[in-house]
Amino acid sequence: MSDASEQSWKIRPERPEDAPLVEALNEAAFGPGRFAKAAYRLREGVSQVAELSFVAVEGRQFRGSVRFWPVVIGAHDHHSAMGIALNSVQRDALALDPAGGLRLARKIAMLTYKSEELFKQRHDRRPDRRGRPRFDVEGYLEHQADLFERRMDPASYVTLTHAMDAFDARDARPAAGSQPKLAFVGISSDWLFRPDDVRAASERLAQRGFDTTYLQLESAHGHDAFLAEPAALATLLRPLFKAAST
Repeated sequence: MSDASEQSWKIRPERPEDAPLVEALNEAAFGPGRFAKAAYRLREGVSQVAELSFVAVEGRQFRGSVRFWPVVIGAHDHHSAMGIALNSVQRDALALDPAGGLRLARKIAMLTYKSEELFKQRHDRRPDRRGRPRFDVEGYLEHQADLFERRMDPASYVTLTHAMDAFDARDARPAAGSQPKLAFVGISSDWLFRPDDVRAASERLAQRGFDTTYLQLESAHGHDAFLAEPAALATLLRPLFKAAST
């Protein structure tokens, strides 16, 4: 991040009065349909971990929110150098052409959410399923760009990626007298948030005083496995939830 960006952006712990702003931000970014998604269903009736919940502000503007919940899936305690680099390339595309750049940024992002194994299974070198003169995987990326272009503002996307890059909770500690429980789930084929890095985050926060557990979801879906395989994820997490409720 440039010196100018560091001066204008501030990451601070979330406060109780931030809750309405976080909710408004999620509503604007993801819409009411978010409540049906696996990530939201897992959070029903569960509060985020206060010590690991942060907001991003720029001047007086509320720009972003990161919340860790008792179950952290396919993520760790800071954005990696590779993740920052990929976001930087996406911002470069937007700087050259906001409209076309947004489409290219989405295609780059989609590559990070999937695995090579999955692309080989789904597309390989097959021709486009709609008969156009391109490979099927090219058609898939165009389709994802079409969907994203309809719902994302280029400037908002730049802001979102800066917030992701600035996130770093490696020094977080629990409140005095508490030991929050955290379960970290790594995904075997995730190369954006590698399972070894997720495991390392679990161990790092355990050293800081959190009660952590590491689990691994075996999947060919890459980072998106938590969305693509909710049944497998539920099977993995069910014993943990059962133990917590007894």
